[in-house]
Amino acid sequence: MNGCPELIVMLTYNDCTSKNASQIFEECKNSKAKFWGFKEKGLPKEEMKELFAYMKKCGKTTVLEVVAYTEEECLEGTKKALECGCDILMGTFFFDSVFELCRKNNLKYMPFVGKVTERPSILDGTVEEMLEEARRYLERGVYGFDLLGYRYTGDASALIRDFVAGVNAPVCVAGSVNSYERLDEIKDSGAWAFTIGGAFFENKFDGTFAEQIDKVCDYIAASCGEADR
Repeated sequence: MNGCPELIVMLTYNDCTSKNASQIFEECKNSKAKFWGFKEKGLPKEEMKELFAYMKKCGKTTVLEVVAYTEEECLEGTKKALECGCDILMGTFFFDSVFELCRKNNLKYMPFVGKVTERPSILDGTVEEMLEEARRYLERGVYGFDLLGYRYTGDASALIRDFVAGVNAPVCVAGSVNSYERLDEIKDSGAWAFTIGGAFFENKFDGTFAEQIDKVCDYIAASCGEADR
């Protein structure tokens, strides 16, 4: 993909939604990030629905990332995304049932690729296996992919570069994006987007939550030559 990668702010820590996600969003809703989301675990469903509705009212594109590996859990997470009115579903293993539910409801679907285990997630497998998997899913009609690049057990930088180059679809580099060096690698790869959650909670970009968001947005924009983005 061409263009400047988008920051997706995830109100999550250790792959679970923060209990004060609503408060954080309220404090940061006027920051420069356009894409916002969180995980399927950590908040009651009604609170999730209210927060996503408020995000959309504030003009944000909304994302639910589901860290689930069985078909039953993946379907449950997909149904939550639909009930919450999300724009994009990220995560889950690819199952025909999940894909069909997304397709019938016009929900953009970006499944995991590779061998994903644990929570927080760990990614294993070869680049070739992941590319072959991605091509099969693209033939079915998925929107893009959730690549846990920096959770990879091998060479993360090479995986991100080679996977993005080998797939003609949006790729979101998700998980452990916690430095400007990694932002540079993501920008250079041509990835469509990246998520940051835990790094903001850990103050990896130095400042309040909102200040860190704007620092990342400004850094990406400047590195892409889009200072007024």
